[in-house]
Amino acid sequence: MTAVDEAGAAVGKRGIDWGRIASRHGWTIGVYVLLVLLIIAYAWALAPVAFTAFDLGSIVIGALPLAFAAMAQAVIVISGGIDLSLGVMVAVINVLAASLMENVGLGTALLISVGLMAVGALMGAINGGLCVISGVPDIVVTLAMSFVWGGVALVIMRTPGGGAPDGFQALGTGTFVSTWIPAGAIVIAIVFAAVWVPLRWRRPGFAIYAIGSNRERAYLSGVDVARTRVLAYAVGGVFAAMGGLAATATTGIGTPYAGNFITLNSVAAVVLGGVSLAGGKGGLAGPIAAAFCLTLVPSIMVFQGIDPNYGQVIQGALIVAMVMFGGLLLRRRER
Repeated sequence: MTAVDEAGAAVGKRGIDWGRIASRHGWTIGVYVLLVLLIIAYAWALAPVAFTAFDLGSIVIGALPLAFAAMAQAVIVISGGIDLSLGVMVAVINVLAASLMENVGLGTALLISVGLMAVGALMGAINGGLCVISGVPDIVVTLAMSFVWGGVALVIMRTPGGGAPDGFQALGTGTFVSTWIPAGAIVIAIVFAAVWVPLRWRRPGFAIYAIGSNRERAYLSGVDVARTRVLAYAVGGVFAAMGGLAATATTGIGTPYAGNFITLNSVAAVVLGGVSLAGGKGGLAGPIAAAFCLTLVPSIMVFQGIDPNYGQVIQGALIVAMVMFGGLLLRRRER
């Protein structure tokens, strides 16, 4: 009997250990509970107008680019780094997609998307490679690269324009099977299952967590730290490219300013989603839900007639509260 079979048999005898699940994934569960509460608050804010499938789709459309950016930032933060150029990378892919997809069919647009995901991986690998080669802190290197990628986006497209085929836009704004199942949510689930799940439970994924926890111990354990750091940034680049493609699908155009607020919001989503800024802890499911939460807060405030600029204050307060709470939990565990 294999180890997997033995584990399955043990679970079958004891039943599901809900206490252990709550202990290991309590933070993520809490974020999804918060998301449900915010959706209820959103529906209440719409009253007396009824909450419809259109409203649910609007939530997904608004959060889609940020959700992918949060996934990108989460992988990099788990590896012990941080990328302050993610928002601009999203903009680069957005303008490239809108430029190349204008007046083409869905099949061609999908082929272009695959190529742009490779471009995103290359951009991420360049960021990671510069961090490794220079030895300069990641936050400094990626901040500098944000100006480089921002210039690239402006060279490609100075003003909003371009386009995308209707079939491609339907991937972000349409529905699947039922009007209550937004296509964007299905795309997130597919990307999560196809990219992150296989990577997470194989040697590269373990290596990413290892270097985030302790690079020296990871090196002594045989992990190629430099290569793994570059890999984490490359994977982040793939997710950032998906964010750019999502921006193209949801808006139908490209703009060099598409990622203006995405970088800081992606960091906020990572913190709220339970990923430790120290690296080595967390996952991608929490940041995805957190991205939706951060998108809902300003929308609720608008419907309530409150200045949406206060949303930035709330996001900042959430980051401070979550960092402090996480620090307190870490100290408690160390004791």
